[in-house]
Amino acid sequence: MSDLIPAPRSITPGGGEVRLTPGSRLRAEAPVEGVARLLGGALRQVTGLPLREGPGAEAAGNDIRMRLRPGLGPEEYRLVSDSGGVLVEGGGTAGVFWGAQTLRQLLGPDAFRRAPVDRDRVWAVPHVTIEDAPRFAWRGLMLDVARHFLPKEGVLRYLDLMAAHKLNVFHFHLTDDQGWRVEIRRHPRLTEVGSWRARTKTGHRASPLWEDKPHGGYYTQDDIREIVAYAADRHITVVPEIDVPGHSQAAIASYPELGNTDVVDTTALSVWDTWGVNANVLAPTDTTLRFYEGVFEEVLELFPSRFVHIGGDECPKEQWRRSATAQARIGELGLADEDALQSWFVGHFDAWLTARGRRLIGWDEILEGGLAKGAAVSSWRGYAGGIAAARAGHDVVMCPEQQVYLDHRQDPGPEEPVPIGWVRTLEDVYRFEPVPPELTPEEARHVLGTQANLWTEVMEDQGRVDYQAFPRLAAFAEVAWSDLPAPGERDFAAFERRMTAHYRRLDALGVAYRPPSGPLPWQRRPGVRGRPADGPPPHR
Repeated sequence: MSDLIPAPRSITPGGGEVRLTPGSRLRAEAPVEGVARLLGGALRQVTGLPLREGPGAEAAGNDIRMRLRPGLGPEEYRLVSDSGGVLVEGGGTAGVFWGAQTLRQLLGPDAFRRAPVDRDRVWAVPHVTIEDAPRFAWRGLMLDVARHFLPKEGVLRYLDLMAAHKLNVFHFHLTDDQGWRVEIRRHPRLTEVGSWRARTKTGHRASPLWEDKPHGGYYTQDDIREIVAYAADRHITVVPEIDVPGHSQAAIASYPELGNTDVVDTTALSVWDTWGVNANVLAPTDTTLRFYEGVFEEVLELFPSRFVHIGGDECPKEQWRRSATAQARIGELGLADEDALQSWFVGHFDAWLTARGRRLIGWDEILEGGLAKGAAVSSWRGYAGGIAAARAGHDVVMCPEQQVYLDHRQDPGPEEPVPIGWVRTLEDVYRFEPVPPELTPEEARHVLGTQANLWTEVMEDQGRVDYQAFPRLAAFAEVAWSDLPAPGERDFAAFERRMTAHYRRLDALGVAYRPPSGPLPWQRRPGVRGRPADGPPPHR
């Protein structure tokens, strides 16, 4: 009971247990029947028990009941296991769902498997009362599928891993210089051309290697609908990111008229095959605006999320400085400079999205040159952008690269596979504090929450994504959910003890995490080593 991750707000142990039997039933009120179906399906797979579902009527002492409870917050839940059975109640359906995830942890690590491990095993929930609620409303994970494509089943798997850790926002980074990953039917070349690159880079800047084989893939609109629905069942919101005006070479390679054609031969461009900040950015023309309005129209049909991410980061201005077309636009609008031109570009889509009932969010560079009132900011270059945004009245998601970029290496040694960035250990992530002390209580209310980011330049497959994400994502989930003390007062030793059980849950879920001790997986094979560290990464 004491090994729950993320840690609940309060937990009071009892003196017995509720044993699940072939006669146990799963009883749910109508509003939470969907949660009961998901829980029942997962538990039937692993326990082999029928766990028949029924209405939330009178229950026996070995039943599981699920219901709403007025007075609790939307994501707040209360779990009681006693002589009357197991009761999970929440202020909203999401609260009941998070309570169900805690229930699975109480049943033991093997409850996260997909098939029975022992037909004769006794499945029991210890007597306990748990009262719990999240600290932040935005508890996110950003997954970059542009640098290395992750097939649909891999995305669905990560939604399950998020749900198991009570994370509720999936930031889906769908486009970049190295690939366009979402089908846009009115602009088919975005995927016909933009979703594949002729070769892909491995290694790092000091010793780059290229594989002379194409890399790519994309999600059809039906794939996206499936991903969004799967996430919604798990109370996860999918926030799409379509990058503008930088990080756009895949789009320009597909439709050369989107680029700054008066300074670059955009017909010669292909989908980029390396990493870093690309000089090719969108032209600030009406053609570009109409094109991306069409893109966003289809994106809004696919993604019901309130927020839509437009990127907005790392936009080099040199082409705009040399472009007569861009300079004419600056003069026509009476703008001060190229920073103001980007602000105008962002402001256009902020107004466009607002008129359709959505909200724009972008990386903290969108603050440069001024920011539209309704826009929100993802603060990645440390805390400074988030502090400035909150003080200006903008909502903020804190995701500073120095703390929660999980593509950064986990150890200073040479054994790390293609290591990049700063060393960020499990303890470093556990001591991350999303709300800067510089903010007043009023300003701090603009911090919607926090997010961990996974940029996949050095993550060629699902195993490498797992290795970079875990176990650090478990520490991040506790920071995002639990009401922890100040960073210096957090009991990391106790968290490590709880992780002992959590590693077994990750084993059951098939997660290829970085082991806490002993040789790394590739060190068990002769002649396979990591490469030396290469300093901060060349991207966000």
